[in-house]
Amino acid sequence: MKVITMSDLPVLLGGVPIIDPNHAAAERWPRLDGDDEAAVIAVMRDGDLSTHPVTQELETAYAERCGRRFALAHANGTLALLAAFHAIGLQPGDEIIVPSATWWASAVPALWLGAVPVFAESEAQQAGLDPADVERRCTARTRALVVVHLWGIPSRMAELRAIASKWNLRIIEDASHAHGATWHGTPCGALGDVSVFSLQSHKLAPAGEGGMLLTDDAAMYARATQLGDVWRCLELPPPAHRFAGTTFGIKTRMAPISAAIGLNQLRRLDAHNAVRRANCAPLEDALEALGLQPFRPEPGCERVYFELLFRVSASACPLTVSELTTALQAEGCRVSPPRYPLLHQQPLFTEGRWNDIARLPPPLRTYAADDLPRTTQMANELIRFPMFTEPAATLIVQYHAAVARVLAHAQDLTVRMQNGSNR
Repeated sequence: MKVITMSDLPVLLGGVPIIDPNHAAAERWPRLDGDDEAAVIAVMRDGDLSTHPVTQELETAYAERCGRRFALAHANGTLALLAAFHAIGLQPGDEIIVPSATWWASAVPALWLGAVPVFAESEAQQAGLDPADVERRCTARTRALVVVHLWGIPSRMAELRAIASKWNLRIIEDASHAHGATWHGTPCGALGDVSVFSLQSHKLAPAGEGGMLLTDDAAMYARATQLGDVWRCLELPPPAHRFAGTTFGIKTRMAPISAAIGLNQLRRLDAHNAVRRANCAPLEDALEALGLQPFRPEPGCERVYFELLFRVSASACPLTVSELTTALQAEGCRVSPPRYPLLHQQPLFTEGRWNDIARLPPPLRTYAADDLPRTTQMANELIRFPMFTEPAATLIVQYHAAVARVLAHAQDLTVRMQNGSNR
């Protein structure tokens, strides 16, 4: 029988850390270099800091990459989503079905148009909208589905498209996590009536701040442009350009310095994604073998790694997610809970304050924190692993070893933590 030494024990049971805690540099993002600096300096030297043609170069690059007819840059992804909701013609009281497990910008901008979010359950494999639950929530008031490719995993588009066709709904595709992902060979960003990318600094093709709207529909493109880009509105054919003198009251255009960074980062997207994939895919397989549940794309689809999360079930691990997180952090792992709180549990909705924005007459939709039990259970079982953005084979081995060691001693750790002896 193997004799257990102190080095075999988790830190909370007296062992020594497996991982050097000072590995933050391996997670550095965005990764900027001299080409990014040169792109910014070129715009500065040209002197046009508002309407420089680099913004249209970025639009062209996105349109070509995604195979779309039209692309329109925005100051951020939130404004691009607002423009998408405006582009499909939402009216006060219209309902949109949207996941609760997403960043708030997937839903809240629609309130400014008087639209009403209807939160639906997420499914367990890709963590996107659950088609069966979506179908149950469709009514005569439903106008659109907001499809989010959470963490870079393409949603179940075939079923969601079938529902949209049956109910005559538009699809707003929030591809903000999915730069470079594909659904059965089609790029994410080409799967909605209107599609949106965020280019915020955490995203896979960052610009600092920025958003991109994509569509094949000329009328939708015109409506998005009319919302708030006076110079691009002037370029629309008559009579669509007639609103250039006022737009619809919102300024949406992207800063060219951000566009210059975004264009350079888009050119390096595939290389950056390849590094993330080389780090994350082996770790996914290794931790799945230990009992943690990864989220996988459906066959024929290719995910990207905006974030890497696992589901921790009680059947696979005696430790709670909080206890597992504490134990792994003691080993030097930079693990954490998921970043996004569930939207249907936020005070904006549970306290009825959403109508401060939407300003609809009663009766009003009510929201309760226990509305989506399956999504809530899933969210409570998630642990987030760091995203290594440079080759990190040694770290991947160390993380696997740390998880294996903690899980091997899970029963003892549970007793220790429940007794408070880990303090």
